[in-house]
Amino acid sequence: MAADSDDLRDRLVLAAARHAAAEGWVPAAIRAGAAEIGIDEAEARRLLRGGPRELFRAFSDWADARMAEAHEAGGARDPRLSGRVESAVLARLDALEPYRESVRRGVAFAGLPQNAALGLACHCRTVDRIWRAAGDRSHDFSFYTKRALLAGVLAATALVWLDDRSEGGDVTRAFLRRRLADVLRIQKLRAGAERLSRRLSEPLRPPAGLRRRRSPLF
Repeated sequence: MAADSDDLRDRLVLAAARHAAAEGWVPAAIRAGAAEIGIDEAEARRLLRGGPRELFRAFSDWADARMAEAHEAGGARDPRLSGRVESAVLARLDALEPYRESVRRGVAFAGLPQNAALGLACHCRTVDRIWRAAGDRSHDFSFYTKRALLAGVLAATALVWLDDRSEGGDVTRAFLRRRLADVLRIQKLRAGAERLSRRLSEPLRPPAGLRRRRSPLF
């Protein structure tokens, strides 16, 4: 029964997302989606209790799930980290292709002051899922820097994708590769700076046997 309810919710989310292209991310899109799949408004409100905001969140999660599935079937075995990240980002954009205009309206929706926190939360969750799909399991400081850098890349790439009419999305793909190369370059420079800092500070440390231990005050 729960599986049937989840399937019905997914159908409503996608139908309503299609109508968001014309209606915007508003209750009217949910009502139109409900009518399309043959359920009444009361059932639609039960499935999406948070209204348009819940629709936005659910649609983002749907795109993330499709990204993970497609990436696992295709680009997960790329030996290059940049290649795996690129594959995951492009897999998500491919999933969103039929909803391009809905995504455009979604950018405006997430830009409203009352929706800014929701948009940021969805974006950060997507970035984390992309890194994890690419095989990143870091838990040190690089966990945060990688995600902060990719967040900017993903946002910029999405804006390019929205207006990309090139054959096979070549403009988006080329833009993404350049930005990912910049991110990896920054990561390498940072790692090199950390190694250099450790080497330069090493001679300043006294030998282990000469280091004085602090005595307790009492």
